[in-house]
Amino acid sequence: MPEKTYESLYNWSIEQPQEFWKAQAQRLAWHKFPEKILDESGDYPQWFGDGELNLSELCLDKHIADGYGEDTALIYDSPVSQSKAKYSYNELRDLVAAFAGGLRELGLEPGDRAVIYMPMIPQAVVAMLACARLGVTHSVVFGGFAAHELAIRIDDCKPKVLITASAGIEIEKIIPYKVLVDAALEEAEFPPEKVVLYNRRLGVEHPERDYDVDFEELLKAEPVEPVMLKSTHPSYILYTSGTTGTPKGVVRDTGGYATVLHFSMQHVYGLKPREVFWAASDIGWVVGHSYIVYGPLLHRNTTVLFEGKPIRTPDARTFWRVIEEYKVSVMFTAPTAIRAIRKEDPEGAWIKKHDLSSLRFQFLAGERCDAATLEWLQGQLQKPVIDHWWQTESGWPMLANMAGHELLPIKAGSAGRPVCGFAFDILDEEGQVLPANAEGLLSIRTPLPPGCLMGLWENSERFKKSYFSQFEGYYSTGDGAYIDEEGYYFITGRVDDVINVAGHRLSTAEMEEVLAAHPAVAEVAVIGRACELKGQLPMAFVVWQGQEGRAESVLEKELVQLVRAKIGAVASLKEILPVERLPKTRSGKTLRRLLRDLVDQRPYKMPSTIDDPAVIPELQAKIQAYR
Repeated sequence: MPEKTYESLYNWSIEQPQEFWKAQAQRLAWHKFPEKILDESGDYPQWFGDGELNLSELCLDKHIADGYGEDTALIYDSPVSQSKAKYSYNELRDLVAAFAGGLRELGLEPGDRAVIYMPMIPQAVVAMLACARLGVTHSVVFGGFAAHELAIRIDDCKPKVLITASAGIEIEKIIPYKVLVDAALEEAEFPPEKVVLYNRRLGVEHPERDYDVDFEELLKAEPVEPVMLKSTHPSYILYTSGTTGTPKGVVRDTGGYATVLHFSMQHVYGLKPREVFWAASDIGWVVGHSYIVYGPLLHRNTTVLFEGKPIRTPDARTFWRVIEEYKVSVMFTAPTAIRAIRKEDPEGAWIKKHDLSSLRFQFLAGERCDAATLEWLQGQLQKPVIDHWWQTESGWPMLANMAGHELLPIKAGSAGRPVCGFAFDILDEEGQVLPANAEGLLSIRTPLPPGCLMGLWENSERFKKSYFSQFEGYYSTGDGAYIDEEGYYFITGRVDDVINVAGHRLSTAEMEEVLAAHPAVAEVAVIGRACELKGQLPMAFVVWQGQEGRAESVLEKELVQLVRAKIGAVASLKEILPVERLPKTRSGKTLRRLLRDLVDQRPYKMPSTIDDPAVIPELQAKIQAYR
C-alpha cells in the first residue's frame, strides 16, 4: 500500500481505482465480499455489484459483536425542547431491531419504500436504521417542506408507509407535522397505506385517522435480524431541486456508500473510532444522511443529533456549549450558521467562555464560504477551519483539505483539492479543458467513484440528461469554478436556475410556477440575489396583469404566503419587485443572469440577443428605488 500522504493516496485512487476501492471495501465486514469491483458493462457503472451486506448491521451489530456495545453511539441534544439523551450501541440496536420488526408486521419487505417526515429526534434515526435493516428504501423529507412538496415526493416514490411525528419545534413556535402529513395525503395520488406517528406530547392537536399507527406500539414487536442485501440495493431516495421545478429523486446504493463513508470519516475528516463527531445539519438533507446517521456510526464515532439553531437557542453560545459538553473532536456546519453567530457575537465573547480544547477541525460546507467568515472563525477558534464542497448527488465530499493526512495550507475562498476518486476538469462551453485561473464548468471524469448517485428514481432518461449529456465522458456538476496554479479549486456558483439559500438548494423555476398561478401575475422571474447571511435569497420580479383595485403591498403579501404554503418557509421568499416588463431575448427567453447582475450591482455585458436594451435603465431605476 502506498505511503499515506494525500498526494500518494489520491494518485493511487485515480491511477488504479479498482485496486484502491477494493482495499477500502476490505475494511468493512461484508456478508459476501464482492468478486467484481467495478462493472461497466451496463448503462451505468456499478461498484461492488455482487457483494452483500447490511448498513444497519455495520452501524450497530458489528460494533456490539466487537465488544463496544456500551460505547455511546448517539447523543441527542435539544435546546428547543430542553431534552437530552444518550444511547449506547446496545440501546440503539435494540430500538432499531424492534422498530424494524414493527415495520415488518405492517407488511414491509425489501424493495418497499417508506417516507420519513420527522424532526431532529432520535426516533428519526431509529426509523432510518430500521428501514436499512429490512432493506426498505427510505426517503427522508425535510420537515420544513409544505404539504404540497411532501405530496410530490410521495407520488414519485409511492411509499407503503409514512413515518412522522406529531410536531416539530422551531424557535418559539411548534410546527404541526401530522396536520401537514394529513393534508399531503389528501393531495397525493398514491398515498401510503399507513402513517406511523410518534406523539411528542407537545399539546398539538392532530385528528386521528384510520391509517394511523402508533410508533411506540411498533417498538413492542419481535426484533428482527439484518437482511443481507446486494451492494447495489437502493438504500434511500433523497430529493434535490431540479431546474424544471420537479424534484429529482437521487438514489443511493448500499455497498459503495458504506465503503466511501467509512473511508471519509478517517481520511477526509481525520477521525479515530470512539471520537465524537457533530454535523450540525438536518436528516432531511444529504449531510444528515451521510454524517449524522450512517458515516459516524459505520466508523464507530459518537454522533451528535442536535435539534435547534445556532442562535436564539438560547443565544450564540449554543454551538460552543455542545462542543465543550460532549468533547466534540470534529464539527461540520454551514457558513450561514457561522455568519449568524458572528452577527450576534462579533467579538467572539461566547467562544472565549467555553473550553474547546477537544475540537481539532471545524468543517464548513453546503454553500460557498466567503473569506471573511472563514478568517473570522479561524481567528476565534485558533483551529483549522476547512471549507469543502460536495453535492446531494455525490453523497460525500468531492473537494476538501483531507484532514486525515498532512494538512495542506488553507486558502480562503477555496473548497480545497480533489478528494480521492474524483478527477476534475474545468471545461468551456465546447468541452475543452481550460487552463489555470480560467472560469468554466466544473466537470468530473467518469466513472464516478463509489457512493455517488446510482440513478434518479424511476427516471433513467432524466438521469442521463441532467448529468451526463453535456460532455461525453463527464459528469456535469452544474457549478462554475476555476483552479489556481497550485491545484486549489474555487467554486463560483451554480450555472443553472437552482439557488443556494443557507445551504438549501431550491429551484427558482418551482417558485416561478407557484407565483404564476396567482391571478394578478402576468409574468414572473425569480433569481437568487447575494445575501451576506444566507449566501443567496430569492427575489421575484413580477409583472401585474390585473390588480382589481388591490394595493401592491397586499398582493405582494399574498405571493409570499403562496410560496410559503406551496413550498414551505425554507424557500425564504420575501422580496417581490413589481416591474413594467422583464428583460428578454428576441426569442422570448427571460434574461435571468442579467437580472442577477443588476441586483448584485455586478458589471454586465449587454446581451447581443436582448430584445430592447431600454429595459435595463428601467430595471436599474426600479432596483435602486426598491433598495
